[in-house]
Amino acid sequence: MHIVVSAEGSGIGLRPMSDAGAPAGEQRVVEASALAREAAAEEAALARWTWDDTNNWYPALLAQGVRVDRAHDLRLAHAVLRASVLSARTALAEAGPTAWDRLAPVPPPGGPTATALTRPDRHPGSEPLFDLGEISAPARADRPAGDHRGNGRANGGAREQGDGRAPVEGRGPSPDNHLDPAAELTAQLRTIKDSTEPGRLRLLLAAESAGALAAAEMHHAGLPWRGDIHDEILTEALGPRPRPGARPAKLEDLANRIRDTIDAPPTLNPDSHPDLLRAMEYAGVGARSLRKWELEKLDHPVIAPLLEYKGLYRLYTANGWNWLDTWAPDGRFRMEYVVGGVVTGRWASTGGGALQLPHNVRRAVTADPGWTFVVADAAQLEPRVLAALARDERMATAGRSKDGASTDMYAGIVAAGVVDSREHAKLGMLGAMYGGTTGVSAQVLPRLARAFPHAIDLVERAARAGERGEKVTTRLGRSSPLPGDSWAAVQGSAFDEDAGADVQSRARSQTRSWGRFTRNFVVQGTAAEWALCWIASIRRRLWALGELSSESPQGLAPAPFDRRPHLVFFLHDEVVVHAPAALAEAVAQEVRAAADEAGRLLFGDFPVDFPLSVAVTESYADAKD
Repeated sequence: MHIVVSAEGSGIGLRPMSDAGAPAGEQRVVEASALAREAAAEEAALARWTWDDTNNWYPALLAQGVRVDRAHDLRLAHAVLRASVLSARTALAEAGPTAWDRLAPVPPPGGPTATALTRPDRHPGSEPLFDLGEISAPARADRPAGDHRGNGRANGGAREQGDGRAPVEGRGPSPDNHLDPAAELTAQLRTIKDSTEPGRLRLLLAAESAGALAAAEMHHAGLPWRGDIHDEILTEALGPRPRPGARPAKLEDLANRIRDTIDAPPTLNPDSHPDLLRAMEYAGVGARSLRKWELEKLDHPVIAPLLEYKGLYRLYTANGWNWLDTWAPDGRFRMEYVVGGVVTGRWASTGGGALQLPHNVRRAVTADPGWTFVVADAAQLEPRVLAALARDERMATAGRSKDGASTDMYAGIVAAGVVDSREHAKLGMLGAMYGGTTGVSAQVLPRLARAFPHAIDLVERAARAGERGEKVTTRLGRSSPLPGDSWAAVQGSAFDEDAGADVQSRARSQTRSWGRFTRNFVVQGTAAEWALCWIASIRRRLWALGELSSESPQGLAPAPFDRRPHLVFFLHDEVVVHAPAALAEAVAQEVRAAADEAGRLLFGDFPVDFPLSVAVTESYADAKD
């Protein structure tokens, strides 16, 4: 049963609906203050709470100590169903754009990127709707999402990419939009029923909505963060905290060394790339850019202090004292995830560096007294997903040892006699999944194609589909976007009678680029679906472990997670659980069992392993040492 939540005048409407989208009782209107009590009621525990956007409603429930077991996020589901080839011929997919298509993701309330822009169409008692239009910029239509280069700024709250790919377009609804969540739910359920693969879409939407719940819970609980340790790290690397407007002492010393080495005036600002490049050119350094890999090729005394400056400057601007004041002022880093914020289904972040947390500050991530972290990451997730997608049993077998235990897939490829070294196996598989056409990848790919014909054929067919301007689809039904109008225009111009060689070359380059995008989309998108199912299973299993006894040390996270193990961090194929030390081994077992369950949900009984590397540690920095 669904309980559809909506704003109704001065109250909140709660409308029970069946799983077929039919009314299952009369709508009740309750006061905003009563929503938490209603959600906590025993008869509502088995319901699927259905709302326009999880962050519009769930944070207020968490603030009152109420956890929701299941939800249906209409915004996230609408985006999937509108684009999926599995639902392409349904009424919802063929209809024109509606207000649901214009909804932007809403950040958790009270976070650093939340700017209070009240909307008259929001429900009473909730936090205002925050427009992410300036944060989640749409992809340029003339390049594939996989070619996006931006990675955001951590201090200013700017949008970060989950993997360098373009996020979904973010445009907030106008105040005169009147969204009917009950009607939208009915339309979505009908769309799923009329699709070509209802079971797959149901699983995808359930996992996507569970991910939205988990993201809100991780923001609510926060990642434990020791501000004093972070300050020590910065002081050791940069010197004492500088006064406003000044550089830290170590950076200022390096700036002076850079100026002296190239005989530049004391007014040269090394943070100004154009000015620095001009000064370096005048000094005969020979640098064409300030990219690290290009600088490392040069032989000049300025290179060493410049590279050191760049590394420390990155620490100072991305995770310096301003970051600490902004993102972890109360001993918790509350990241702002955007579920489904990347076209492949991966998560994005609206700031704080949640998806780019450098190792040199992870020492500040320290568990509460009497608690510990259980850190787990999936080994070679994408190639294992590719093997299962293609049902390539020989490739799946490469991820197992002879006694049936999981092993390093790249080492297994070497043991099978396919290539000579683990490095070649890794580079070859990355080339197959990302479209590498030069170097070792190109040399190894023919051998991989002979050894694993089904897997290589799958990504090759996905690439050819992209080159034709067609959609490709993940295991559960998330489909890639079509290339934009400018892409089609360039392709069309290549066939003009007077088309020159440069036009044809540009068209071929554009075609190959989009093919690389679709080649990887099916693998990365399916890996994101596996991760969503993994998170959903972990979340359920952790709650089932129950509360601590009264004698055990209570955690510092807010209720309802102060006495229970809970997720605090997620990064594509890695999770961090904050758990009472006494439950660490039980949590580790549940995290492994959840990985197995995710594999079965997506691929049934196909014999592919999803092994985990699991560490139990009080400091996140020690998890992979």
